[in-house]
Amino acid sequence: MKKLNVMIVDDSLFVRQLLIRSIEKQPDMVVVAQAGDPFEAAGVITGAKPDVMICDIEMPEMNGLDFLYQLLPQYPVPVVMFTTLSDRVFDAFDVGAVDFLAKPALTSESKAEEFICKELLPRVRGAATARVRIRKDNDELYRVKKLSAKQTVIAIGASTGGTEAIAEIIRSFDSDIPGIVIAQHIPPVFSAMFAQRIARESGLECKEAKTGDVIKQGQVLIAPGDKHMRLARCGGELIVDCNMGEKVNGHRPSVDVLFDSVAKVAGKNSIGIILTGMGGDGAKGLLNIKQAGGETIGQDEATSVVYGMPREARKLGAVKYELPLNDIAAKTYALLKYMK
Repeated sequence: MKKLNVMIVDDSLFVRQLLIRSIEKQPDMVVVAQAGDPFEAAGVITGAKPDVMICDIEMPEMNGLDFLYQLLPQYPVPVVMFTTLSDRVFDAFDVGAVDFLAKPALTSESKAEEFICKELLPRVRGAATARVRIRKDNDELYRVKKLSAKQTVIAIGASTGGTEAIAEIIRSFDSDIPGIVIAQHIPPVFSAMFAQRIARESGLECKEAKTGDVIKQGQVLIAPGDKHMRLARCGGELIVDCNMGEKVNGHRPSVDVLFDSVAKVAGKNSIGIILTGMGGDGAKGLLNIKQAGGETIGQDEATSVVYGMPREARKLGAVKYELPLNDIAAKTYALLKYMK
């Protein structure tokens, strides 16, 4: 018998663990994915292919209702809302959720698991056979732009000497350039100042990124100092998710973290560029972009302040085109023309 694939979206790790333990005891169910927020969920749902989703309403950054507004037109999965008692559940039904159950007071794990097994999971089984109703009217909340197969993302990573290298490249781009995401090893506060400088010198819209920012043509998003930035998909749009997390390769933000997410979410519709910097952060991520079908560029030794990160990427075979700094913008435009 095919098991029921269940996905869990809840910002409480404790609740997610309770749900996972309870579902693992069921012979007819399996947890195929879990996420602590809608942005993380949007990035994994396509690969997970859940039959039913268990979702909270009250979550940081984006609540469960807004998530369903954007998700269901693109992925009509039956959703059971498992959340605190609130009249907002009626809005959830209006959006397309098929069932609801209020979370009990979690006084003990054993009682909580008993409640989940006896009350929640039967509703999950029932939801699996439900028909998802997607409301269609003129409300803009229900209009979700479908991601174009041609939508391209440019991802840039750099460290020592990178601020000047990035500025030179961005100054060469016009407003028709696809959305750009940048991970530069830089302390907090300075990332916002760097973004302001890029905006002033290039004429493009440039800002320090925050979770939920949408990737737009002609816009540059710079990872906040001391936060990782990942590309994610929410409904029909590409967005960024910024969070603390553990340091990767000794850095936060990490170029590998950004590049890995770009490879996973954008794949062949991406261009990865690795610039001057010490160490090897970004090398493996750039290889992932290349293996996903994206184009990759590395700055050459002669124009790098420190030929560390580009060299490590080249050693791995991640760099498809190694170029002097002043040739990278032109090559990017050439690749974009080819990708169209």
